[in-house]
Amino acid sequence: MDSPVPPRRTTARPHSRDRHGRGMRGPIAPPQVPLAVSRAEAFDDLVRDSVARLERHWPQLAGVEFAVQEVPRSDNGEVREEDDAVPLGRVAEGGGSQPDRVIVFRRPVEIRSRTRDERALLVHEVVVEQVAELLGLAPESVDPRYGQD
Repeated sequence: MDSPVPPRRTTARPHSRDRHGRGMRGPIAPPQVPLAVSRAEAFDDLVRDSVARLERHWPQLAGVEFAVQEVPRSDNGEVREEDDAVPLGRVAEGGGSQPDRVIVFRRPVEIRSRTRDERALLVHEVVVEQVAELLGLAPESVDPRYGQD
């Protein structure tokens, strides 16, 4: 005669990350380090750092709007074909209630730089050149360290 099969336990246990008795997993990164920073956000931070360095010496830049754009486009959204070289930035003069704008193009700058340090240096040079054009000055007078490695 067959013996009766005992019923299976149906109590569900919560899944935990405590496998093999080693305890809970620790954090992936320290709290002060951002876990997911995209390339675009890192590039924006480089532009902000460069602008902050310049605003300390040029308070009139407080009224200037700084922007990052992926690729060079004209104001109507079309790609500008009249340029022989791909620009790294441009100045858009404001009118009326619109502030002046300095625009840095992210993709052309990223393509021309290999490391984060090179990218930071190139971003700063582009911002200095555009601010110099806006103010009608030489880039060396905007930032005395312009052009130095």
